[in-house]
Amino acid sequence: MQILTDKESLMPVLSRVAGVVERRQTLPVLGNLLVTATDQLVEIVGTDLEVEIRSRVPARVQSPGEITVPAKKLVDIWRALPEGIEVSFKVEKDRALIRAGRSRFALSTLPARDFPLMEGGAGEVRIELGQRQLKSVLDRTAFAMAHQDVRYYLNGLLLEVHPDRIVAVATDGHRLAKVEADARVDIEEVRQAILPRKTVIELARLLAGSESAVQIDLSEKGFRAVVDDTVLTSKLVDGRYPDYGRVIPLRSEKVAEVSREGLRQALLRTSILSNEKYRGVRLEFEPGNLRVQANNPEQDEAEEELEIGYASEPTGLGFNVAYLLDVLNVLGTEEVHLAFSDGNSSTVLSGGGSGEREVFVVMPLRL
Repeated sequence: MQILTDKESLMPVLSRVAGVVERRQTLPVLGNLLVTATDQLVEIVGTDLEVEIRSRVPARVQSPGEITVPAKKLVDIWRALPEGIEVSFKVEKDRALIRAGRSRFALSTLPARDFPLMEGGAGEVRIELGQRQLKSVLDRTAFAMAHQDVRYYLNGLLLEVHPDRIVAVATDGHRLAKVEADARVDIEEVRQAILPRKTVIELARLLAGSESAVQIDLSEKGFRAVVDDTVLTSKLVDGRYPDYGRVIPLRSEKVAEVSREGLRQALLRTSILSNEKYRGVRLEFEPGNLRVQANNPEQDEAEEELEIGYASEPTGLGFNVAYLLDVLNVLGTEEVHLAFSDGNSSTVLSGGGSGEREVFVVMPLRL
């Protein structure tokens, strides 16, 4: 096996694929990338047995073949090579030889037959939507996924597929994000799938935000996304996602309208003196005015006031400031609406004019 290429051609592919490889593996071969050269194309595959990413790029293939090479070492070598240099990748016996100018590297290898590949056949449901659209959906929901929660089904993102749209939902029990997007779907009944946290993160990395389409295939236990010349295949989380509709308040008696950036800056400043453990801030709503307060065990205090659109009775609510900032960072509107019933109720945040297509719920914090 021997190929000729350059740093700029292969580096993006290596970066995309190597991201799925874990530093600690149960099998030595899982620390490697599968490199296959055929028909003037090089295909590179990485996997952790739960998620697999394969990507291909044109190259001058002088002799075809396949081998597995240590992922981190290969990426580090390629990244360190000079710009614009031609690179030779050749396999001799059980070693991969890399030559670039006056640089020489020899890497140990493992046989390609030992590399585990995931099944990636056609799914039962096919979805098509734009890269920019899907990336926006993931960016506005992924932050609410749980991390290492014993309720394993929360450590991922719910993808709910309707005949004309998809709905993405994520929650960690303290906040919830729900975003809808139009999509072409060949389905008559609603289907649900829980994507693992790592799958969501890697898929978001692959999406360039272009207008080209993403093809998604869903099966009973698997997920596959085709993004340009890259294919991501993943297992699904086996479990039932909680009824997220019960978390979203149907009616909220009080609604406040406030500048998103103004509120974000006020929260950033007051949170400097919040309790380092609970990160609590208190929002005091009064007709036409919002007071943001924070304090800590050292008796430090911070307070800011904002002009808002609010005409109901005075109400105070406590929040973890990080949860509010996460929502404000993904909302793309100038105004944010906060809807609540009382000081102990969940608060619904949404962008002005976004309607029910994007909804964020934050649970209160007792201060």
